[in-house]
Amino acid sequence: MSTDTSDYTGDVEVGGPPATRVLPGLTISKLAVSEMANNAYLLTDAATGDALLVDAAADPEALQAFIGDTRVTTVVTTHGHWDHHRALPEVVAASGAVTVAHPADAADLPVPVSHPVEHGDTVAVGDQVLEVVHLRGHTPGSVALVWRGGEGAGTHVFTGDSLFPGGVGNTQQDPERFAQLVDDVEQRLFGTLPDDTWVYPGHGADTTIGAERPHLAEWRERGW
Repeated sequence: MSTDTSDYTGDVEVGGPPATRVLPGLTISKLAVSEMANNAYLLTDAATGDALLVDAAADPEALQAFIGDTRVTTVVTTHGHWDHHRALPEVVAASGAVTVAHPADAADLPVPVSHPVEHGDTVAVGDQVLEVVHLRGHTPGSVALVWRGGEGAGTHVFTGDSLFPGGVGNTQQDPERFAQLVDDVEQRLFGTLPDDTWVYPGHGADTTIGAERPHLAEWRERGW
């Protein structure tokens, strides 16, 4: 259970200020960019000051202002869709950050992936460790990142476009892709994470595993 006492809700608007929560060991900041209202997340390790950016989605000027003087050492792209990596070349050029993505989506990115990751791998930011969860269906190489912050920090998962409030990501009405995604989300997220896990999606509002868990059967029944 997190002891975060900030007023963080995860509600951000394009053109508006970021939302930030300071947790034991890690600060998480969220910014919305682009006409697609993409979420970018900056995860800064308290001990070293190193930071990891999740999805350099768009608007490099806004992202650079968001990052400021923070030392971004890693950029993780959750999946290969164009709206999640349009600012990646500029952010990498400015920071020299290592680029991380799943090999199945790597060819869709505008820069080479210097650190490919598979399901079960980990990505470090300073002294903090994030677990890579491969969620197949929205794209072949979509990944989520799980941070198990421990006592006082709680568990947090960055899901890209694979899990949102109210359902899984878009699978273009393909029943096989939908079945794969909902199976992966059920087994690899709902099956391993506690109810109070905070969920940070690729667009829109945040949620928790506990808020979504009761609706899995509904999602399967409706097929999206």
